[in-house]
Amino acid sequence: MSNRRPLTLIFLTLFLDLLGVGILIPITPYLVRQYRSDALTIGLLVLVFSVAQFLMTPVLGALSDRYGRRPVLLVSLFGTAIGHFMFGLAPSLGFMFAARILDGITGGNISAAQAYIADITPPEDRAKSFGLIGAAFGLGFMMGPAIGGLLSTISLQAPAFAAGGLALVTTLLSFFFLPESLPLEKRTKTPLQWSLLNPFQAIGAALGRVNLRFMLLATFALNFAYSGLQSHFALYTLTRFGANERQNAWLLTYLGVMITVIQGGLIRRLMPVFGEGKLIRVGLVLGGTGFVALIFAPSVGFVYGALTLLSMGSGLAAPALQSLVSQGAGASEQGVVLGVTQSLGSLSRILGPLWAGLTFDAFAPSAPYWTGCLMMAVSLFLVGLSQTRKPGPAAG
Repeated sequence: MSNRRPLTLIFLTLFLDLLGVGILIPITPYLVRQYRSDALTIGLLVLVFSVAQFLMTPVLGALSDRYGRRPVLLVSLFGTAIGHFMFGLAPSLGFMFAARILDGITGGNISAAQAYIADITPPEDRAKSFGLIGAAFGLGFMMGPAIGGLLSTISLQAPAFAAGGLALVTTLLSFFFLPESLPLEKRTKTPLQWSLLNPFQAIGAALGRVNLRFMLLATFALNFAYSGLQSHFALYTLTRFGANERQNAWLLTYLGVMITVIQGGLIRRLMPVFGEGKLIRVGLVLGGTGFVALIFAPSVGFVYGALTLLSMGSGLAAPALQSLVSQGAGASEQGVVLGVTQSLGSLSRILGPLWAGLTFDAFAPSAPYWTGCLMMAVSLFLVGLSQTRKPGPAAG
């Protein structure tokens, strides 16, 4: 089948889904404040979402390898809609936590979407197609908070209901227009094992494969660095430059625009010319340079230059790394392998912000970004190791 229409639908599905997530960002602290006013509670809400996503993403990926991508995507999107509605209607703090846990459980739909892309895209084009996921993230990150802020003038609950409505729309679009990408003959035939409920076992099995190990670890290092950047960026600019809410909003909007441009368009032009390996190395060098530029920026104006380097670093390296991981997996295991990648991403979003907060308080506001620079070097080293050992993909 022609992959243009399914790719467009996958992009639209992910964009609307991530737009719903972005809509909740500006109102979450105010909804929580109805019950608790401490920052720890907000942090725990983020944590339980990431933990639930970490635990369930390999399971959803494995299920999609057995039963197809479409049913997993549909159930996940519908679960996300229910989670958003629960969050808006929450009569207690415990109900809010339950909503975030449900959203985290079903939030593994990105692994099924990545596997869908791998199903319909030849290996040489996967980095370009995976860039669509980054573009969806960038657009959702750019537009969601602004829409959420506008809707909050109606009521604090209105953004949550809008996010739930968007998730329902994406569910309906997928139900009526998104075809299945994994034919029966390519689905894994092995029985579903309880061991899949243990994400550490799934991660360990993937890391045990020499053709995946170093790329997965390099991806984790990259995500660890950038999750620490995002979690404390506003606090960093406030501490260093006295930046206000409006200045930070413009900085984050600029970051979202850059990510969208690079992963949604630029990488599609660069990939055929340079290939995954070179783009990963260039991206990691640019990312490391961006962290250093952020540390030494003398004013808010110079932060825009640092964000340009950082967005180029992530925008080039991340989809190319995903492409090589996908190429190292067989056709019948795309879901489980890309699910492991997403689980490692969730783990990095748990550990990265925790490490950033600890080093920010214990050492200096710039400490998380020195760590980010170090993680770029580690990732570059791991990519180098992977290039010296290039066995073919597993059969499947």
